[in-house]
Amino acid sequence: MKKVLIITYYWPPAGGPGVQRWLNFAKYLPQFGVTPVVYVPENPEYPMEDASFVAEVPKEVKVIKQPIFEPYKLASIFSKKKTQQISKGIITSKKQSFMEKMLLWIRGNFFIPDARKFWVKPSVAYLRSYIQKEGIDTIITTGPPHSLHLIGLHLKKELNVKWIADFRDPWTNIGYHSELKLSRRSQQKHKKLERDVLDNANRVVVTSFTTKTEFSTITNTPIEVITNGFLDEEFEAVSLDNKFTCAHIGSLLSGRNPLILWEAIGELLSENNDFAKDFRLRLAGAVSNNVLESIKKCGIGAHLEVLGYISHNEALKMQRSSQVLLLIEINAEKTRGIIPGKLFEYMASKRPIMAIGPVKWDVEKILNDTKTGFYFNYEEKNKLKKQLLSSYEAYKTDKLYVNSVGVSKYHRKNLTSHLATII
Repeated sequence: MKKVLIITYYWPPAGGPGVQRWLNFAKYLPQFGVTPVVYVPENPEYPMEDASFVAEVPKEVKVIKQPIFEPYKLASIFSKKKTQQISKGIITSKKQSFMEKMLLWIRGNFFIPDARKFWVKPSVAYLRSYIQKEGIDTIITTGPPHSLHLIGLHLKKELNVKWIADFRDPWTNIGYHSELKLSRRSQQKHKKLERDVLDNANRVVVTSFTTKTEFSTITNTPIEVITNGFLDEEFEAVSLDNKFTCAHIGSLLSGRNPLILWEAIGELLSENNDFAKDFRLRLAGAVSNNVLESIKKCGIGAHLEVLGYISHNEALKMQRSSQVLLLIEINAEKTRGIIPGKLFEYMASKRPIMAIGPVKWDVEKILNDTKTGFYFNYEEKNKLKKQLLSSYEAYKTDKLYVNSVGVSKYHRKNLTSHLATII
């Protein structure tokens, strides 16, 4: 069995999609002749936790830990809420307080590439001897936080191990990067570190087609696309909602506020009495006040149910019981390459997906290829409204279902098979 070291920040009990990718790779790699060893921080500051993931860690997977120093702990003395938001990558460009501006400036210019940079040197010192002692010849780093790639960069140069750099999100082209109030010198340093990582890795793995295209203009290192995926987990039977439920699972912050959707729903509610009687909008996850105000302004308030954060298991059940699943992305060129992890779970739920995002969004290609839903850009309100009404009419006659094709290639096991060939 070949042994591989996986260096990651997010690991159970961390919540959110970031932890699921490598948790499931670690789960399936032994079936393809690879033994994973996982290196994680001993005392991380996770912005959200989900205890249900702990039980999913295979007992045979060895997890090693070392302490980490995170300056977010010090910054939270001044503003705990804002610090937690920035640590999640949540940056609001509207009405920033002096404290928020200061935290962003410090975060962008003093902590390059990010505030977990202080884990790099002690990790290299610890892993240097561990890798030699255990006979490991392949390491994998996954970011964000992209500072973990610097651990891989140092180990590659010192030990000449094979190094795979996995980018779950872009680096300098990620949506919030331009909001960090970077000086010119800091911008140049980010770009240099990004190039160093891309050029020195033996292989780069990305989660979207757009990110591969963007990185291909920076480096000649081979790049593979391995998207996120789904599991065909066994559940007790879940009944479809009696109401025409349109559900969104995940954060809906100020930047991710699809006004065309709220307006289309509001118009249907006022024009169609039957639709108004049957419709329900369910939101699970963090929802900003701006989004809630927009929803209520469009006359949807009486039909709204806000659940807050729910566990992964609850989310999976909600996906299977909802009539329609909503997938929303920020309307920006930099988000074209963001493929939310929940897309694949949505696909596995066999419920129709309505996705709203930027022009040439990678999600459009996947939906069209698998016939699992419909995509709309932010200029297509009438088209979106027509599809909502069509889906409602199908719901009324018990004909709202999905005839998907080719979804199995996004199963976590099949994706791990691809990864194993790279290892």
